[in-house]
Amino acid sequence: MDIYRTIVTSLVFLVLIILLDLYSWQALKAIIENPDSLRIAKRIHFGFSGCIIVILLLFIFFPQFSQYKSFKTYFYAIVVGIYMSKLLVVFFLIIDDFIRLVRWVFQKVFYSYSGSEIGGGEDLGRLAFLSQLGIILGGGLFALLTKGMIKGVYDYRVHSSKLKLKNLPEAFRGLKILQISDIHSGSWQNEHKVHQGIEMIKQQHADVIFFTGDLVNNSADELAPWMQLLGEIKAPMGVYSILGNHDYGDYVTWDSPVQKSQNLDKLKAAHQKLGWKLMLNEHTYLQRGDSKIGLIGVENWGHGKRWPKYGKLSEAKQGMDEVPVKILLSHDPSHWEAQVLTEHPDIDLMLAGHTHGMQFGVEWGNFRWSPSSWAYKQWADLYQEREQYLYVNRGFGFLGYPGRVGILPEITVIELV
Repeated sequence: MDIYRTIVTSLVFLVLIILLDLYSWQALKAIIENPDSLRIAKRIHFGFSGCIIVILLLFIFFPQFSQYKSFKTYFYAIVVGIYMSKLLVVFFLIIDDFIRLVRWVFQKVFYSYSGSEIGGGEDLGRLAFLSQLGIILGGGLFALLTKGMIKGVYDYRVHSSKLKLKNLPEAFRGLKILQISDIHSGSWQNEHKVHQGIEMIKQQHADVIFFTGDLVNNSADELAPWMQLLGEIKAPMGVYSILGNHDYGDYVTWDSPVQKSQNLDKLKAAHQKLGWKLMLNEHTYLQRGDSKIGLIGVENWGHGKRWPKYGKLSEAKQGMDEVPVKILLSHDPSHWEAQVLTEHPDIDLMLAGHTHGMQFGVEWGNFRWSPSSWAYKQWADLYQEREQYLYVNRGFGFLGYPGRVGILPEITVIELV
């Protein structure tokens, strides 16, 4: 059943891209006047589209081609980039078609009213400037997406904040917390670049490190090539981690529930091998001298029906000593408004990830925007509600689109003051 669904979905996708190719061709026809140049452009336009369709058909009907993971990843990314750009061109063509429709109706009404013969009205050809604008903006979008794959995807950035917590014990003033999130090791392709990112983590000399979920895309086996590198992530007060929605293997089909359970057990064991303390709906304490603060780690909990709710925050806090400061590690930032603010006012700081900032957006000074904001009220950086804080990490890795535009991979450093 799954394979038939895949084939049908893929064939529908092929029909859609053929229609996009046919419609977007109208923009080139509108701006190229020389017949020879138009003939060359037509061969390139449809020839390139034909190559894409052939490769897609190979992936659909010959599964053995899917073993070339890197090629498949970048091929799909390029295809999506091309057709997103063509959608932008089509948007301007639709505007043009609407204008042409209005002009046609006006001519019909005008000539009918005046008693003139229809056919002598103004030319209803396309407005070349709209086609040109669509092609320029579409080409610009494709250039941005390509740059994001070449440069942005491993362009790690350190985001530093100083956070004032009212009841912070004197012993913890100046505590340097480092957060990373959403590693998605199954997506990584460039060992040298990943090593540079891990070196940046080590150079921060953090007191404690928190990892807030999504170590893999689906399978624990994705970690194998990266265990040695990830094992270099250490801190004097330890590395603490939690699970994200992708870590449970919920997005792939397993041969049996037992196999899925074994995969999760293997992933949990990998955290231990890395020297990371995996927190599964539990709490612990960070101690300096005679002072201590609380640390709570929950499994994935996302607001809405789409996301799994394995996290049990009340259970994780049960039996917790009274401490002046509590820090929560929870993968999905929607957990903050849905439960933390309403039911747990004693949690001072929550650290989350999950959104990746959609790996696409704009950050310019204090201005920050991403399509992620349509789905998440809190999607990147620091948020405050009364005396409670949330920090959403933009993600260290990537998923799906093997690139980043504007929203770059992040290493978070928070100093408590």
